[in-house]
Amino acid sequence: MTTLREAGTGDLDLLYDLLLEAFNWDGTARFTREEVIADEHTARYLGGWRRPDDFGLVAVDGAAPLGAVWARALPAGTPGYGYVADDVPELGMAVVRSARGRGVGSALLAGCVRQARDLGWRALSLSVEDGNTAARTLYERHGFVVVGRNGDSDTMLREL
Repeated sequence: MTTLREAGTGDLDLLYDLLLEAFNWDGTARFTREEVIADEHTARYLGGWRRPDDFGLVAVDGAAPLGAVWARALPAGTPGYGYVADDVPELGMAVVRSARGRGVGSALLAGCVRQARDLGWRALSLSVEDGNTAARTLYERHGFVVVGRNGDSDTMLREL
């Protein structure tokens, strides 16, 4: 049975593993874990986790993590791939390959939208790479719409 719990400071290693999973979404090993941790741009998403405005959820089955979603507001001077505005947190999300297609991503995304709304944020943004149809479809089902383009990815926004 899948349950959601708040992502805390002790989840940093898990979140890095899942960020790697998100970057290598199609099974192609574009990055290693060490490269993700060392990269200046990707460090924006998790460096210093958990800052006061950071929030997120971890999906578990018993003690086994199935996936996570996390969000952080990034400033225009050091934006993420899905940057929209300083007051719009950008989310990262991944589900372990063995748990995909079981509603884990939908539960995480719905929970993150609730968290953001409860915390008083006005919107959420994200970036989805071309070809990642499953993720794009999930985001669209949860009300995200394309508002921009960054390289080979669309920036999507969900007003709250």
